[in-house]
Amino acid sequence: MIGSRICRYVFALLAATTLLLLMVPAVAAQAASPPTPPVQTNPVVSPAVHMDVSPRLSEIIETQDKQGKHEAHKPKPFRRPGSGNSATPGTPSSTTSLAIPATTLSFDGVGNGFSGPQGTFTVNAAPPDTNLAVGPNHVVEIVNTDFAIFNKSGSVLYGPVTINTLWSGFGGGCQTNNDGDPIAKYDSIADRWVISQFSVTTTPYLQCVAVSQTSDPTGAYNRYSFQYSNFPDYPKMSIWPDAYYITFNLFNGNTFTGGQACAYDRASMLAGQAATQQCFSVGTNFGGLLPSDVDGSRLPPAGSPNYIVADGASGNQLAYWQFHVDFTTPANTTLTGPANLATAAFTQPCGGTGGTCVPQSGTNQQLDTLGDRIMYRLAYRNFGDHEALVVNRSVTAGSSVGIRWYELRTGTGNSLSIFQQGTYAPDSSYRWMGSIAQDVSGDMGLGFSISSSSTHPGIHYTGRLPGDPAGTMSQGEATVLDGGGSQTTNLSRWGDYSAMAVDPVDGCTFWYANEYIPANGTFNWKTRIATFKFPNCGTPPPTNDFSISASPSSQSVNQGAGTAYTVSTATTAGTAQTVTLSAAGLGGRQLADHRRQHNRADVHSSQPIRTPDPLVQDCLPGHHHLRLGVGQAGRQHSEHQHNAARKHVHEHRCVGPDQPGLDHRGPLIHADAAQP
Repeated sequence: MIGSRICRYVFALLAATTLLLLMVPAVAAQAASPPTPPVQTNPVVSPAVHMDVSPRLSEIIETQDKQGKHEAHKPKPFRRPGSGNSATPGTPSSTTSLAIPATTLSFDGVGNGFSGPQGTFTVNAAPPDTNLAVGPNHVVEIVNTDFAIFNKSGSVLYGPVTINTLWSGFGGGCQTNNDGDPIAKYDSIADRWVISQFSVTTTPYLQCVAVSQTSDPTGAYNRYSFQYSNFPDYPKMSIWPDAYYITFNLFNGNTFTGGQACAYDRASMLAGQAATQQCFSVGTNFGGLLPSDVDGSRLPPAGSPNYIVADGASGNQLAYWQFHVDFTTPANTTLTGPANLATAAFTQPCGGTGGTCVPQSGTNQQLDTLGDRIMYRLAYRNFGDHEALVVNRSVTAGSSVGIRWYELRTGTGNSLSIFQQGTYAPDSSYRWMGSIAQDVSGDMGLGFSISSSSTHPGIHYTGRLPGDPAGTMSQGEATVLDGGGSQTTNLSRWGDYSAMAVDPVDGCTFWYANEYIPANGTFNWKTRIATFKFPNCGTPPPTNDFSISASPSSQSVNQGAGTAYTVSTATTAGTAQTVTLSAAGLGGRQLADHRRQHNRADVHSSQPIRTPDPLVQDCLPGHHHLRLGVGQAGRQHSEHQHNAARKHVHEHRCVGPDQPGLDHRGPLIHADAAQP
């Protein structure tokens, strides 16, 4: 019988991966210990001013728009031009790729001359503030003054009618005013529709909100109005499981009094019951706030806050807040933030003003970029293994304007970080007024307006796949429609937003709506609705797989000494991912347990991984089988050599002082590969 000896192995495991990991953040990671963001409590709680139930839309007589041709309420600037942003042109991207899919549908939405069952639309306000929502069987498009309901083949089922038709008989400003800044949403969680606009021509200032009673957008609606003491400019609404969230830029006259975020009692509004709103102000350093808007059937984790994102108070920053609402006990409601995220440097368009500089063909009239804020929507999707939010804005890109886009991801404590970012500016044309979203496979679709001194304003889109190089829209660019004319005669307003939605049925089809001009003129805009889909969306992606090898195949080690092995990995299918390296083994008094894992470490490209000293102790002299393994996203591998009893990688001889060279088939060192 051989006595036990203490044998200490120290293995320096050097991981030498042959492929760089994809999707590396384009910005350095945030500081390890950022300042703790402040927490606001005691929201301003107020009930809806009025509520009732509408008749079915088909039973309501349309309210006639009494306004003549006019510019819609212009979003007021909420910070001084430039606001300290440094000048860094965007990085050009190629448009030569033909990978971008073509449109599958393309048809006119509400615009000048548009006809439907309720008549023909005439433009009275500019710009259109184009927005749309997509459900299982319907599409609702809403613009300044009017809306219409389509089936998903593009046929008009209802409309066009003025938006305040929906509030006929409601009373007050919601019934009499038709002021715009409209939003239409499909609440996929409840299979309902939400339509909203503000009432600001008269006081009190109101936000008018209607929630359908059923999945039929032509049916009856639960109607509400919420009041604000200051002018609630540029309202932007989102769907979240615990509330309908909405943000505003508040003004007292022309004086900016701060950004505001509010939560409407979604559960009560769905039930047609009395509802309240809870609001927080974030101060005058922040405007253009956007609330996170859920896409897809996989909801945010239970208790997840709504994320509110805006440009930071200083240049080259995003700021965000976490809004947790409790309608039962408002004292529990909190707004945590702002926390700041450093972005790649950028300059607001038009010389840092965020204003008017977009050229058009055949006229000296330039168009407004509305480049002082991030653009609707802040689209959220839960992919199961991660949660992502995407958003965009216009920036200076060389001598023109391009689109800066961001993908944010959630982390510990519901924190956000910038996972990747990029500026899409492939040539000297001006691209602005974007909207972005992700499909169920993680593909991105980005739609926008495009113009130059030699082209009329048109509607284009681009996109990317999850495996594309980080920070790029590398699938090329496609055309929804090239405009037939330019906007003239002292009318610079454009937008003020467009809309990218994802079909809730397949989770793959992008629906995009934006404006265009059919012929030179003013107050003659039209809108276009188009769909496109990436071909592999909905198809399970290739299973990421890999191989490993280790060198040398065996070594003899004296007691008290150490040794080293080089482990190499190679991608054999799919894309490169972060992997987990582990080694396990037993010795001496642990012979019965042959599969106990001893060490784990995240393996990154070309980084050495060192196991603790000792890796194994209390071993017997003799040969010991070592198994080194690597795990990645559900895959695990070892490099195997055949042994009569089992597969293994390497043998190690622990040579004892009293038994040199003893051929003892000792314990197995095994790597259980685990997901990173």
